[in-house]
Order: sequence, then C-alpha cells, then structure tokens
Amino acid sequence: MDRDSGPRVPNQRAPLQSDDAELHFSVLGPVRVRRGAQTLPSGSPQQRALLVALLLRDGRTATASELIDAIWGEEPPSQALAAVRTYASRLRKALNDSLVSESGGYALRIGRDALDLAVAEELAAEAHKATAAGERAQARALINKVLNLWDGEPLANVPGPYAENQRTRLVEWGLQLLETRLDIDLEIGRHAEAVSELTALTASHPLRERLRELLMLALYRSGRQAEALAVYADTRRLLADELGVDPRPELSSLQQRILRADAELARPSEESAPAPQFTRPAQLPATVPDFTGRASFVTDLGSQLATAEGSVMAVSALAGIGGVGKTTLAVHVAHQARKHFPDGQLYVDLQGTGSRSAEPETVLGVFLRALGTADSAIPATLDERAALYRSTLDGRRVLVLLDNARDAAQIRPLLPGTAGCAALITSRVRMLDLAGAHLVDLDVMSPEEALQLFTRIVGAERVGSEREAALDVVAACGFLPLAIRIAASRLAARRTWTVSVLAAKLADERRRLDELQAGDLAVKATFELGYGQLEPAQARAFRLLGLADGPDISLAAASAVLDLPLHETEDLLEALVDTSLLESAAPGRYRYHDLVRLYARACAERDEQPPAEREAALSRLLDFYLATAARVYAMERPGDRLVEHLEPTGTAGLRFTDRHDAQDWLYAEAGTLLACVRQSSGPKTLRRAVDLLWASLDLAESGANSKQYEGVAAAMPEAARACGDTRAEGRSLITLSNVHLVAGRFDLADDEARQALELSRTAGDPLTGCWASNHRGVIAIYQNRQADGERHLERAIADFRAGENAPGEAAALCNLSRIHLAMGRTDSAVALAQEGIDIYDRMGHALRGANARYALGMALTRSGQLTEANARLHEALDIFRDSRQRLWEGMTLFRLAEADLTGRRPAQAASNAEMALTVLRGIGGEWRRGNVLTVLGKALRGLGQTGRAEVCWREALGIYDELGSPEGTEVRALLAPAAAA
Repeated sequence: MDRDSGPRVPNQRAPLQSDDAELHFSVLGPVRVRRGAQTLPSGSPQQRALLVALLLRDGRTATASELIDAIWGEEPPSQALAAVRTYASRLRKALNDSLVSESGGYALRIGRDALDLAVAEELAAEAHKATAAGERAQARALINKVLNLWDGEPLANVPGPYAENQRTRLVEWGLQLLETRLDIDLEIGRHAEAVSELTALTASHPLRERLRELLMLALYRSGRQAEALAVYADTRRLLADELGVDPRPELSSLQQRILRADAELARPSEESAPAPQFTRPAQLPATVPDFTGRASFVTDLGSQLATAEGSVMAVSALAGIGGVGKTTLAVHVAHQARKHFPDGQLYVDLQGTGSRSAEPETVLGVFLRALGTADSAIPATLDERAALYRSTLDGRRVLVLLDNARDAAQIRPLLPGTAGCAALITSRVRMLDLAGAHLVDLDVMSPEEALQLFTRIVGAERVGSEREAALDVVAACGFLPLAIRIAASRLAARRTWTVSVLAAKLADERRRLDELQAGDLAVKATFELGYGQLEPAQARAFRLLGLADGPDISLAAASAVLDLPLHETEDLLEALVDTSLLESAAPGRYRYHDLVRLYARACAERDEQPPAEREAALSRLLDFYLATAARVYAMERPGDRLVEHLEPTGTAGLRFTDRHDAQDWLYAEAGTLLACVRQSSGPKTLRRAVDLLWASLDLAESGANSKQYEGVAAAMPEAARACGDTRAEGRSLITLSNVHLVAGRFDLADDEARQALELSRTAGDPLTGCWASNHRGVIAIYQNRQADGERHLERAIADFRAGENAPGEAAALCNLSRIHLAMGRTDSAVALAQEGIDIYDRMGHALRGANARYALGMALTRSGQLTEANARLHEALDIFRDSRQRLWEGMTLFRLAEADLTGRRPAQAASNAEMALTVLRGIGGEWRRGNVLTVLGKALRGLGQTGRAEVCWREALGIYDELGSPEGTEVRALLAPAAAA
C-alpha cells in the first residue's frame, strides 16, 4: 500500500537506506527534524511541504512537476520551479547527503526508523498480528505505543493539496487505531474506564457512528442500560438533523440487542479475535504427598465432579468436625479431577469457623480478578458481582473449591450456575438447605486408615515393632487425621521416643476437655502433646500470640506482644512453624489454624502466670499499633497536634523515613489493627483503642478498608458508655461522625459531632471539641446551612488557634472558604483557602495541603479564574492519587468537571465526571454520586446528547428523592424541558 493512499504493512514498503541514523523526522504532529537531541530548522511552510512530499514517498524519486503539484496544486506561481530548487538546496544543507538529486527530481534517503510514521506503521502491523493471534493485551500495548507517537494534528500548518490529503488520511487512520484499541478495551473488561474516553471522543467526532456504538456497548456493560439507549436516541436525532439519514444497521442492531438485554453483549464477542481474553486460574493448594485412605470418598466425589462435563453443574458438599480431613480430601479429589476442568480451578478459604467469615462479595472480587476481570470492571454490589461471575464462567469448565464454609447462604453467590463447571464445598455443618447438592458426611478414619497414615509419617520400622501401641495412639487421637498428623510428626521428630512413650502421654483422659464434641477433644489432646514438648520460651510465645485477634500477625507486632527483640521473636515463631503449631502466611507474617488458636488461648488462660501477663501482652500490642499509627499520622500531617494528645504508650513503634512506606504499613496492617481496636474495648485499654482508631482515620477514606473501619467505629461509643469514660466516648463519636460524613449520611454525622462537642466540654478535651465544631461546619456545607456552618467553623478556628494547632486551623479555614463560596463571597473564599494553603505548605503538609488546593480550586472556579483553578485541582488530584485517597481523588475529578463546565468544555467535563463515577464506586455515598450524575448530565447536554443527559438526571433525582435532599429541585428544573416536550 502506498503512503499516498493509506498506511502500509511494513514489508510492502519500498526498502529504505540508512545513510544517517542520527536524523529523525516527525510528521505525526508539527513537522520536525532532529539530529540527535538538536532540532534542525525545517524552513518556510512551502519548504516543509516539499520535505513532507519527499518523506512520504518511501525513498522514491519525486519529479519537479510532482513536487510543484504537491506544494501549490493547479495554480503554481510563475517561479515555482526555481522555488523548488531553492527549497531543495536549503534542505540539502541541513540534511547533508540524505537529500539526493536524480533523474530530474529529488529523493530523501533515510533510515527505516528515522520517520515516526514508519515506526507507527510497523507497530500497527505487529498489533494487527497480535490481534489475529488472540493476544489482545499485547495488541493493546502496541496500539498505545502507536497512539503515543501522535503529537497533535499530523502535518500541522503544512500548506498544499498533497499535505492536506495526507493529513486527512492520517487523522482517519489515527481514529481507526483508537477505535481498535477501545474495542480491545471492551473485550478485556475495561468498559468502565472506556466510558470516560468515549464520551469525550463522541463529543469531538459527533457524526462518527462507530464511536457511538462503542460508547453504547461500554455503558451497557457498565450496568447503565438506560444511558446506552439514550446515546442511540441522541445519535439518531443528530444524524437526522445534520445529514438526513438513519443510523447505520450495526448501530440499530445494537440498540435492539440492548432493549432485549441480550446476554451475549455482557461478554466479549468472538468476532474481533479467535480466542477470548480469559485467565486460566490454577489456585488449588498442594495436595499432601502422604494422602491415605478415603478410597470410597475419592471415588464417589470424583464421579460427581465428572458429571459436570454433561448438562448439569455438579455441587458436592463435605461436612464433618474440625480436623477430620475435609480440606485434605477435597484438595486431593480436586487435583485428580483437574483434567475435567481445563479452564482452571478456583480456591478460597471462607473462614467459616472464625468470628468474621469471608464476605461473598469480597470473594467474588478475588475470583473475578483471578479470571482476568479488570478492577474497574468489577461491580460494587453482591448481586452484580455474582451475575458477572456467572457470565464469566458461562461456557467454560472451571472447578471451584469453597473451603471452610460457614453455611449455605455464604456460598450460594459463589456457585458457578452453569453446566461444565463444578463446586466442591467443605464445611463443619451439613448443608441440607443447599438445593441440588451431593452431600457427603466425612467421619473419622477407620482404624486401618488411621494406622496407615501414622505409619507413613513415622516410618514402618518404628511402627512395625509396636503395632499395638500405635493403635493406642491413633485411638487416643480419636482417629482424626489432623490429630494423627500432629502426633506422628512430633514422634518422627524425636528419635529417642518410642511409640509406647507417645501412647502413654495420650492415655491420660484428664487431659481431655469434655466441653466440645468428641472429635475436638481428640484434637486438643494432640495439641497438648505438641505444646508439652515446647521449650519454655516457645510455649510462652505460643500462648501469648494466640490471644490477639485478627487474621494474622506481623513479626514486628509479635515482637511487641512478646516484649522481645525482633531476631529472638523470629527464631521462636519459626520454631513454632516447624512444629506445625503456627503457619507462615507470608514472609514476616504468621497465623494460627483456627483450632490451634482456640487451644493457644485455653493454654494462656490455664498456664500464663501471673494472669496479668495476658493483659500486658495485649496491651503491648495495642501500644505498638498506636505508636506506629501515630508516626504514620504525623508523617502525613506534619505539625498536627493530635499526636501530642494521644494516650502515652510504652512501646516506641516502628519508624519510617518515607511516607509511602508508612502508608504501606497502615494499609497492610488494617485488618489486624482494627481487630486490635475492637478487642481493646475494656476499661484499661479503651482510651488507647479509641485513639488508635482516630490516628488511623485514613483507612476510613481509602475505600479498601472503609467497611471494616466503620464496623469498629460503630462499636466503640457503646463500649465507652459502658466504661463511663466521657473522653473516650467523645473521641469515638468523632471517628464515627467522620465515617458517616464520608458515606454521605449527614444527619447521623451531625448528631455524632454534636454529642462529641458536648462531651468534649464535660471531659475537658478541647481537641475533640475543635474537630467536632469543624465536622459540624463541613456537614452544614453539604446541608446548605451556611449560617450554621459559618458559626461552627469560626468557633473551630478560634479553638484551634487557642490550642496552637495550625493544621487544624488550616482545615477549618478551607472549610470556611467553602461556606463563603456558597454565600456568594467569592473573594473572601479565595483568600481563606489561600491562607489554608500557606499554613500547610509552611509545615510540609502535602496530603492536607491537597485538601486546601481542592477548596481553592472550587473558589477560583466560581471567580472565573479557570486556568488557575485547573492548576490547583490537578495538583490536589496528583497528591490524592499518590496517597491512595480514593474519596478525594473522585471528588477532585468531580470539581474538575465543574470547572470544565464553567469554561464551556463539555467534552472534558463529561470525561472527568465519568472518571469520578468510576473512582467513587463503593465509597462516598449516594448523595455524592447524585452530584456527579447531575454534572455529567449537564456536560452531556452541552454535547447535544440530551437523551443520555436525561437518564443521568433521572438517576440523580431518584437518589435525591430517596435521601430527601434539596438538590432534587435543581434536577427537576433540568428535566422540566424534556417533560414539557
């Protein structure tokens, strides 16, 4: 294909010679010539036109008449030939030997990689091959490389008919590449991200139907069916008005499929590539090498799983007491059945025996990611995730192993639901209410199987000479596989013991507890055997570490619990791992099996002397978390006085030199830290627990941990009341008020802040009072109570100043700026926000300085200083993203959309609003979502997409009406013209 008619596949182009590899030419934007890092002059516009005509001929000679036609067309000047020779002479001086004269014309001899267009064509050809091979991720990356070569309009400001034709061709090619990449985005599940870009593109190219088609599909796959249909209505109206035609058949067909809710639209079509994008998970844990017995169960379950190849989904549920070997059997059977499930195997421990079992929506998120779904494409609600999960598995053969389930309700959303797939479930309860499941009750091993397992671990020689003693051992273990495995491992590790010694140790019935089921008694007796062989320091570590709640514990936290140096703590923990009483969850992190944790706590209650040492261990853990969280807080908020008003700790905590390391620690420890807060609600530890919750408030705004943080925050005020501690109650109410504020529950947030303010006066805790007044001022902003908000914030400013709390003062000043803005006092709003920025910048307060820039950006937008407003808001956006503050990232995108609307940039406004919706999924509450939808609708209206705008406004109105928010009045006014029509 000749460049004069369209982009070519590289091997179809004429060969190029490389005489000067240092020369580089750019035509995908302004025409530029570079030699290394030096930019060379390209001359007058007509000289650049001659250069372009030579560059795009692939080294072929262009005659003088061809060049004259290229530069001037049908009306060349009288001295055109002389001008061409002059331009060529000047270029030859700049380009040395690259420009040659031959056959009465000129040719440009350059290297293949010297022209950006040639590089782009080669990359595009590679992308085409990758797409044809089904390698969509690679194709997408290659196309993005091509698009990154563009630097604005191709051949910008180059005159002449030839350049104009080539410019039109290159612009069209660029759009085709962009459409191809967006099509791939939809195929690999990036539809939520694509909506923002497509919204802007359809605004720039309103008559390009392929972009409208992609936008409809992206919206539909994002669960926004009404908006997708509105895009079609807008397109049909526009085409009729502008061109007098109907939409093309493909667009009309897509509309009909959306109306029918065609299930095929919810997953990638197979038309664009021969192989769908699908990640094949292989998550099964390793099977044990000494698996023993259970032959009938293996056969039965294997047969059930094999039926999944037919027309039904196979579901088998194993039930039995703890330690009976459910997981071991299930994993063994799953490995044997892998050949029936070539599309992969999923596995999850549902933690059903713990106090906080895994939430189905969380598990579905993990499964969807494992299956290749992008984070941005994962819905927020349980029902939506379950539906997408079933759609993703449809037509595939995947085995799902759901281990340690709590009940049928927990696992129902996790079942594939389609033929070809199978689910294997383990639980301590029989799932009689799980329709269609093949139920298997797993009992203890037979004596023969138990002895076989014991022999495999201990060794045939030792057991063979003491068979009766070995039978006594497995009987004392209750024939439970877990108990047998632990006992046998202990014996195998002690060559001086005989089997009879082990049997005698297990024979003492007084060591067996009778509160639990018989199976559990045997397991605890076995744990007692292992525990009894620990060195004193190991036994102490085993007891004390088991006291802490949470899914696992870090080495540093364990060091605090044990009050030992890190290296000694690590030696003890690794020894416990070696004895199977502790598990290594990850490098530097440890966890107990749930039964072992219960046993460890029982040992602590029985053996830890004096008993106060148990409280002291947990107190040290609390001190460690509080001291370290305070350091993280101080790094994020230099000069903030909160750290000076926290309860003192006896542990120094960790130190950080980098704020990102501090953030990483906080988010990594979120689960165990919040569990420590909840566990520390007694009178002696309550104040430190509440302070820890306050110091880790970033978890409430991160999105990832907001739900868990809210649950703990909601429990602490009642704990404080039970202890009669007014200071702790006030501080706990401040954290709870912040939770409600983040979630958009403003009435609840105000009530909590009001109570906190009253309690701060009773308890003599001015810091709580300062923040309570600040919270009430912020809430008043959202509830349009400007006079109340001004009063609260002026009080907060005065109190912060009295306490010499400059960061607090800055926060209240920025919030007061928003009050003044709402009251029409724009100049003072700008001044107040700038005052807040000055305070934060003096103190090196990057994160909260971003909040101040957010406030200033809003004020500058209202004052018409849009360039400055965008600069401040983008500064804030970069910091919020770097700090992983999803709430504020989303809200800053929303404010940028507002600024874009004010500046009459509806396309950019729509793009930013779409990104805000994506970022705020699952955080910020419905009220904020309604605000973003309102602005998105205004932007779409500015683009002429009135149908889609009305869909956004109707959704926003539904939110406002449900919340009783006054913003519904504005939205009704926006919808009124449509209703009248």
